[in-house]
Amino acid sequence: MKTNWNCLSKRLAGIAHAYLAALVAAIPCVAPMTGEAATAPRLCVLVPHFKDSYWLTVAQGIEDRAGDLGAGVQFHEAGGYRARETQIAQIATCERLGVDAILIGAVSADDPALLSAVAAAAENRPVIGLVNELRSEALAARIGVDWREMGEVLGRHLADVHPAGTETRQAILLSGPAESGWVGPLEAGLTDGLSGSAIEIVAVYRADTGLRQQLRLLEQAISEWPDIDLVIGDAPAIEAAMALNATPALAATYLSHGIARGLLGGQVLAAPFDDPAEQGRMAVDAALAAVAGQVATELRGPRITLVTQDSAARLVRMSPAGYFPVLE
Repeated sequence: MKTNWNCLSKRLAGIAHAYLAALVAAIPCVAPMTGEAATAPRLCVLVPHFKDSYWLTVAQGIEDRAGDLGAGVQFHEAGGYRARETQIAQIATCERLGVDAILIGAVSADDPALLSAVAAAAENRPVIGLVNELRSEALAARIGVDWREMGEVLGRHLADVHPAGTETRQAILLSGPAESGWVGPLEAGLTDGLSGSAIEIVAVYRADTGLRQQLRLLEQAISEWPDIDLVIGDAPAIEAAMALNATPALAATYLSHGIARGLLGGQVLAAPFDDPAEQGRMAVDAALAAVAGQVATELRGPRITLVTQDSAARLVRMSPAGYFPVLE
């Protein structure tokens, strides 16, 4: 059944507004640490944004592990992948606070100004790469997964479902901004994974990974390809598509809370899972090890697993409902 997409904006804009309002209301302001907390290891965590609930699970892993180890954490949200200047300013804020280490989910992999700010900060404290690729030689550790492998894992699964010689399926890909460190590798891996299959990606669309931006991207893509068979997209894009009663087949390039619900409910075919909470925990361990003088710059992260409708309940671990980052 093909979908009437004309009502997309009205139905989903309200969802986007409520979702973003809840995020803004729920994320607390940063307060300075005092008393005994001031003597504990202090970590400054920079993330691109909390518009994508994927980062909430990363934050929960960080906060839980820091609590276990007696470390203090301060979270800073840049506001999006185009907020380079904001993230650079947040690095300076972390330096002024005199924190022991900085964990950075970079908004860009190779922006010269951001790399310069990271290098300057790393002269006085360890800087840990978190989730997103950051091509800096100043990093004391890199915690994340190979996003090319993320794409390959999903592509191979879809190729198994629609092998060469079966009916051709046209797909559109909704992705993040090109300047982010994960988009290019993911798209290359997905293309490799789909090689030799019956699936043809006919168009690629990119925008920041907020629900509003991805909603607009989805609307544009569907207006240009109204008879598409498959939508492959980042979590906010697929969450937006799930809100419709009838859609093409859906596959996500990574897991979020909404994608997990879609898998359990049968709306999403599959998604690769990189355990963002475990990445958060690993980043805290790496930061405290670096503070103690133990530097390990090779990329380290959890094993990537493919999650389908049958395995979602068993494999997916995301942050609890209602969780938002807090400061100790």
